[in-house]
Amino acid sequence: MERARPESLERDRKSTRYRAAGVVVGGLATTLLLAGCDAAVGIPGDEQRATPAAHTTPAAAIPTTASTSTVAAPPADAPPVGEVPGLPAAAQALRRWAADLEADSIAGLQAECWTMAPRNVAEMYDNKQAILTALAQPGVATADTVTWKSRTTTVTADPDAIKTGYACPRVFPTGTEPGYNDADARHTVRRYLSRFVGTPLDPSDKEGTYPLVCKASPASWDPTGSGKPIPAPLANNPGKLTGVTKFADQEIRSEQLRQDYLSVLVPVTNSSGVTQTRTFTLTEGADGYCIGDVSP
Repeated sequence: MERARPESLERDRKSTRYRAAGVVVGGLATTLLLAGCDAAVGIPGDEQRATPAAHTTPAAAIPTTASTSTVAAPPADAPPVGEVPGLPAAAQALRRWAADLEADSIAGLQAECWTMAPRNVAEMYDNKQAILTALAQPGVATADTVTWKSRTTTVTADPDAIKTGYACPRVFPTGTEPGYNDADARHTVRRYLSRFVGTPLDPSDKEGTYPLVCKASPASWDPTGSGKPIPAPLANNPGKLTGVTKFADQEIRSEQLRQDYLSVLVPVTNSSGVTQTRTFTLTEGADGYCIGDVSP
């Protein structure tokens, strides 16, 4: 189970942006879908896992307020991870995950790393030996990410996830710029809707711990490129989807809008049994995608 992040992890519309178009992950080409239907059918691993209500947080899960001093040490035979100057907790957090990488199947890793799109887990974690080779190198920390790099593979982890003692990293070929893709955007909406219908992907998946809605401030919302940014509308209307009872996960599709903005379309059903396609507009920031608006 990917551990809960502290409340300090918020999507703060940082100026740093990441590009994810056309990157190759785990030896497979992953190209951003610009338009048209790209429902989970035909995209293995992008669909919601079955029976989400059955997902429970194991007793060993780390609570939001836990300090790394309370986290169990990695197994003695866990793969080596290079130390990170100034961030001694990083190696331990990644060693705990690396032990799972060695032992688990892709399905098991998808369950552990439920905040990531299952499709990305399958593709990014495919070449285990390349990942472990990269992790064995010394790491480097910045304000936004921690990185281990080999000649062929780059592994990045979120500093806030590292603070919890367990971090599911993202993996990219060395020489490409790490970023987020359309599967990440669809998964953000999937998680958001799963919360609304009462079947979150994990009991700890709550807005206070894992923010999915863009912040209202600073007022930087401008999906049309008008040059007149406003506060993200959904931030001031969090109950906009109140009454939604289900959604068609297999029909989720995404379309690129402009620059850092992307729309995700999903048929949703309300308590009266009426189904309509809702359009979620998301923007990409240093921490991934956040939802800024929902229409109609």
